[in-house]
Amino acid sequence: MDPNRLTAIPIFSDLSPDEAKRLSAFATETSAAEGQILMKEGDYSTELIAIEEGTADVVQGGSKIASLKEGDLIGEMGLLSREPRNADVIATSPMRLLKLTHWEIRRMSDDTVDRIKQTIEKRRAAGVADPAHH
Repeated sequence: MDPNRLTAIPIFSDLSPDEAKRLSAFATETSAAEGQILMKEGDYSTELIAIEEGTADVVQGGSKIASLKEGDLIGEMGLLSREPRNADVIATSPMRLLKLTHWEIRRMSDDTVDRIKQTIEKRRAAGVADPAHH
């Protein structure tokens, strides 16, 4: 995958060219159809999903609690905290997604992992962190 596509996603925008190149080698691209369930409430998080194109809703107990769009992340909190998901995430349009498993993230340098964690903490503090964990 082209590292520039990875760094176009806000959480990865601060990666060094070397880090972006290494991480882009591990990232997998996938697509989702409208109506597809990307994550299920109660499941454990094993991957970080970045939305490259498309939209999704976060649904908790049958109620929509958030909408996600290009550049948003799904699953970053569960990836770091190992907690089960507390909401479903359902595609509301055709989507293009980038996925990284926690194994791939663990293979990265401590510096890179720390930077991703700091970005997640900043997003959480700003109220834009993983809506599945609100």
